[in-house]
Amino acid sequence: MNNPAPVGAEDGRYIVLLKEAPLAAYEGGTSGLQRTKPDKGAQLDAHSPNSKKYLAHLKKQQADVAAEVGATPDTTYGVTVNGFSAQLTGEQVDALSTDKNVLGVFPDEIYHPTAAVPSTEFIGLGSVDTGTGGVWDAVGGVAEAGKGIVVGVIDTGIAPENPSFAGDKLKKKSGTGEPYTEGGDTIVFDKADGGQFRSPITIGQSWNKHNYNTKLIGAQYFSEGAKASGFDFSYDYLSPRDGDGHGSHTAGTAAGNFGVDASVEGIGFGKISGVAPAAKVSAYKACYVGPDDLVTSDDICAGSDLIAAIDKAVEDGVDVINYSIGGGSASSILSADDYAFLGAAAAGVFVSVSAGNDGPGAATADHGSPWYTTVAASTVPTYEGTVQLPNGFQAAGASVTVPFGESLSGPVVYAGDIKKADAAQADAELCFLGTLDPAKAAGKIVVCDRGANARVEKSQEVAAAGGTAMILVNKTPGSLDNDFHSVPTVHIDAQHRDALLEYVRGTAGATATLVGDNVTGVETPTPQIAGFSSRGPILADGSDVIKPDVSAPGVAIIAATHNGPKEAATFGFKSGTSMSSPHVAGLGALYLGEDPDATPAQIKSALMTTAYDLVDASGDPVADTFAQGAGHVDPKRYFQPGLLYLNDTMDWLSYIEGALGADYWTDAEPMDPSDLNLASIGVGALAGTQTITREVTATTAGTFTASVDLPGVDAVVSPSSFTIAAGETQAFTVTFTNATAPVEEWTTGFLTWTGADTTVRSPIAVFPVTADAPPAVSGEGADGSVDVTVTPGFTGDLPLNVFGLAKDDVLIDGDETTGADTDGLTKVLVQVPEGVELARFALNSSVDTAGTDLDLTVKRVVSDTDLRYYQAWQSATGSADEAVQIPQPTAGWYLIEADVFAFTGPFTWTATSALVTDGGLGSLTATPGTLAAEQATPTTYNLSWSGLESGTYLGVVRYGDSDVRTVVSVDVP
Repeated sequence: MNNPAPVGAEDGRYIVLLKEAPLAAYEGGTSGLQRTKPDKGAQLDAHSPNSKKYLAHLKKQQADVAAEVGATPDTTYGVTVNGFSAQLTGEQVDALSTDKNVLGVFPDEIYHPTAAVPSTEFIGLGSVDTGTGGVWDAVGGVAEAGKGIVVGVIDTGIAPENPSFAGDKLKKKSGTGEPYTEGGDTIVFDKADGGQFRSPITIGQSWNKHNYNTKLIGAQYFSEGAKASGFDFSYDYLSPRDGDGHGSHTAGTAAGNFGVDASVEGIGFGKISGVAPAAKVSAYKACYVGPDDLVTSDDICAGSDLIAAIDKAVEDGVDVINYSIGGGSASSILSADDYAFLGAAAAGVFVSVSAGNDGPGAATADHGSPWYTTVAASTVPTYEGTVQLPNGFQAAGASVTVPFGESLSGPVVYAGDIKKADAAQADAELCFLGTLDPAKAAGKIVVCDRGANARVEKSQEVAAAGGTAMILVNKTPGSLDNDFHSVPTVHIDAQHRDALLEYVRGTAGATATLVGDNVTGVETPTPQIAGFSSRGPILADGSDVIKPDVSAPGVAIIAATHNGPKEAATFGFKSGTSMSSPHVAGLGALYLGEDPDATPAQIKSALMTTAYDLVDASGDPVADTFAQGAGHVDPKRYFQPGLLYLNDTMDWLSYIEGALGADYWTDAEPMDPSDLNLASIGVGALAGTQTITREVTATTAGTFTASVDLPGVDAVVSPSSFTIAAGETQAFTVTFTNATAPVEEWTTGFLTWTGADTTVRSPIAVFPVTADAPPAVSGEGADGSVDVTVTPGFTGDLPLNVFGLAKDDVLIDGDETTGADTDGLTKVLVQVPEGVELARFALNSSVDTAGTDLDLTVKRVVSDTDLRYYQAWQSATGSADEAVQIPQPTAGWYLIEADVFAFTGPFTWTATSALVTDGGLGSLTATPGTLAAEQATPTTYNLSWSGLESGTYLGVVRYGDSDVRTVVSVDVP
């Protein structure tokens, strides 16, 4: 589970996580230190004497681990994760990566914020003018919506002058029922669940104690990681003040005050509200804005600063965290921030995260772990304009810059046809600055393609070249964004592009009209999934968890933005899953306001099982599981979900054990990852038949009957119907059998429990595979055979592709002292050629008794002289024998590191390698060579070999063109 540094980053800043449980998960067992893990349904008290004692214990442990390699921590963590961040050399990284006390060493990666009818009104909360007519009524009105709940926002900071965060002056004593200051340096707030929020008052650049109030009760900043990266802070504030607008926008969306008048560029857009307007806000700034000409991104979020912010938010006592930050498609369920959020969820904090803005491609979603809620972005009714052409063409799109009800007409040209002589064609089509010829653009409406440069930069270039207006058109389906452009603009989607350009480029004297309203007579269907919204499946670690979990409004959302300390408050429209995530964070706060003891899993389940399908551009429902997750959130229903799928810390640890084969914090019984009791069902590899288990807890009494819609797969639910009382639980199974679904392709659908007055719906995603085969078989003798039984996932011919046998090559023949260098490791290099089907590297000891422990690390390095590494694998169990197997390894040099970690007496050991290729020794043969496969029916074939010399051999059988393999080992005395 260790995560070593990639090539080129061996000297740098790292996050080092230790294996001992953090405060949120400590079960007891260390002498003198009592249990600190909160009881089920309770939140963590990080300020109790016992908690402080345990945190001191962790800090000493961290210092000891760092001192062993000569490192100096600059930031320590103990609440949600146990670890520290520090500047490390490559040698220190290597040493820590193989330290038995270390869970993982993570590079300090750089992340980024993931950036009509008001959205709160659209999802049914109520009118932003009166607060009535929706869910806010049901919770006692806007003054009660989220009351007693604290929403922590980890982002770019906050603008304290914005009326979305206005409140009364803090009092200096308790007993007021509102937040107060204690000792002049700490804000204290008694929460709805009986716990306390306690957060220090921070002083920083353009920030002082007067920026806090009874609404904004916490604000801190974290910058050590950004500093270490060399980031230039001259464009931002070294304080909680927002220099970008992203953090204020997400905070305002989640929990901004009700009934705030919002205007942008002098244009009034009526009143707005956060989802949970009575909730308190605490901002944790870990992201900073840079100059516009940065190569990578204007904004930076150092991973170590994000971990510090998560850790502090949970220590302070927030009830909800919003995390609109991402780093690309998830490659693991256990990145550094995943570990931190596991600790946050264990502490009882509901966490909402953005799915990412890398859609519409498959497997682009970020945040793949099951203990938080991952949110996709959808559309809401927004301010629109219309593009009209003389030939009858009409297309509605987003617009706030064509005055409402007015129109403008004029000659129209395509940007790619009016480029400057020295401009690149592609740049001109995108309206890059300095690419349009003023002689050809003056007085024209200019059509610009979306892509590459900022949308508002395109209209800036049109204006600079003398154009009068712009039609912005998507080249591929995507969001329609309400930006404030330099010229009147309508932004239309990709399905209109061909017809638009056919007229504009093929008609002499072409003209167009822009109208400040949707006059097409066709209402734009909502909610649709945003084109930019990242999609599942998550391909990491078995693909047994469906992501995203839900979708929420994320296109053209108006909320607070940033301002300087003596400047007027501002508002703006933003689009992204950054905007959808705080809607769900706010819904979490609303739920907790009604049920302060609700667990993160309870809130997530209620959101998922009451969600509904999005629509397509024609308005027809479309249930794209990997785009919408369970569907669009419906707060009108989620307080009464009917049935809940509950899970907690031990379930998550069992899931980790089952998915990755590794313990974390404590021993846990491994479970099949598909059996984690989520409100969704994922089977990442269905070979014929698989039965999964679930358990539901009733929120209302009734009889519920199951139905399943899953194309190509038969699903049998048992029991298919049950009667249950409120508060009781009911276990059930679902047996999936592939009927007609193609193998190696996903099929998706839903399981629905229907009661007298409610439905409880769970998304399903199943991936039928070619075969369920044993991962390994073994045999003995120079001549021999072994029978192998497999269960095919389809009916038809199944070729058996045989590789090997390859004999183990002894790399090191040693004892407890052989060849150990200054870091205690014995090392050898192996060159792996092209065409290897499987590489196995192993340590084999003459004894395997208690107290004898060898560890193995394998690294793919740059060359035989440059030992920086791209990727690493480790086998570090408590055993003396270890092995690493790499399917179809990349050709190149591999460094084998053997660590005699512990021993009780003299012994010998070997390090070996076996590189399995097509052909080999012993004439390994499968009989028959092709199976007459019958789906879900076990069948047996025979593997035979002959003429082997003494030694140990390795072979592989791969089933058809799939990635399913059986490894065969043969021992010849």
